[in-house]
Amino acid sequence: MSQEQLYNQERGTAAQRGYDAKWRKARARYIANNPLCKKCFEQGKVIAATVVDHITPHRGDMVLFWNEKNWQGLCASCHSRKTAQEDGGFGNG
Repeated sequence: MSQEQLYNQERGTAAQRGYDAKWRKARARYIANNPLCKKCFEQGKVIAATVVDHITPHRGDMVLFWNEKNWQGLCASCHSRKTAQEDGGFGNG
């Protein structure tokens, strides 16, 4: 089994991690109310947010997962960069 497969097996499915229909509805509402990437905006760029990021990784803590004060809108590029920094690169978290 590859490192990527082991990583995904340990994490569980997206639904098992809380990313279900309830999340998709909350995410859509959050993006509608916070349409710009926070990181890009801080750099003077106007880029659409496409991802609701958990500022502090929830690591399965459902209270932290649903705490909207722990959410920020990011573009896919900023989210990928942040996730790689937090995890030390894909599959190393």
